[in-house]
Amino acid sequence: MNTIYDVIVIGCGPAGMSAALEARAKNLSVLVLEKGESHNMSIRKFYKEGKRVDRDYKGQVVELKGELDFQDGNRESTLEFFDTLLKPINVEYQSDVESVSQSDGIFSVNTSDNRSFKARFVIIGIGKMGQPNKPSYAIPPTIRKSVNFNANDARSEENILVVGGGNSAVEYAIDLAQNTQGGSVTLNYRRKEFTRINDINAKELESALSNGQLMGRFGIDIIELSDEDGKVAVKFSDESKEVFDRVIYAIGGATPVDFLKKCGIQTDEKGVPLVSQTLESSVKNIFVAGDIALKSGGSIALAIKHSYDIMNEIAKRTNL
Repeated sequence: MNTIYDVIVIGCGPAGMSAALEARAKNLSVLVLEKGESHNMSIRKFYKEGKRVDRDYKGQVVELKGELDFQDGNRESTLEFFDTLLKPINVEYQSDVESVSQSDGIFSVNTSDNRSFKARFVIIGIGKMGQPNKPSYAIPPTIRKSVNFNANDARSEENILVVGGGNSAVEYAIDLAQNTQGGSVTLNYRRKEFTRINDINAKELESALSNGQLMGRFGIDIIELSDEDGKVAVKFSDESKEVFDRVIYAIGGATPVDFLKKCGIQTDEKGVPLVSQTLESSVKNIFVAGDIALKSGGSIALAIKHSYDIMNEIAKRTNL
């Protein structure tokens, strides 16, 4: 506990792992603090078995440099790849960081179980997916088990509604539709056109809709959920109503604004941290990496690049 690390990384997803690997390559002492019981909890929680994991999400093409050469894969191959990379890295799992404070140029990274770790630099790479966005309307308590924010509990015989207009929603819907056995899958998006999905998903969505694997309810919004004999009754903005066994929301993630405020980090009106060109936050020597630093969605490759660039900046400062 008395050790002062060169770098503490908060979060053990692609951004956090990359930062740790780059720090080690530069002979800087590094500790990773992860809230979950293992690394890459977003992939473990939100990706079904066999789901594709893209290097350049949404078609973003990023040139990677440094220690982490990530390539396309699936859920299982990606987690196995990261398992191997993490072997030499010091990771404290089940470490829920509550705040970061500073005294005499040294940061104290404080956890919910009253531990405190010290470092000269801090990198926040916790991502947004850990806190999925939820609809503004109420979800009745009696159907909450049937209203999910990932597809892990979905069954092939169920009639399922997937809600969202991004890549995650489309991928959930296509994957579920391809594996249905007696059930059905409907994708609902409040707009008529999908403008935020990559080319691969756009083609697969068009194919699934045209061959009847997947049904679509586009250009209408949901205004209410209710319990109908234990199932989820969905009322749409066109006054129509359908009943589903399960509803899955994939409507994005929310920046953990409260945590950022506890760290003294300034954000914009949407909760996105204010960062410099070097991804340094409003607090000197606290950096932010990955999609938490972006106004719109990022990619695994971009998160890795963020950490590579941040560690180069930290290395310059440690050599002053």
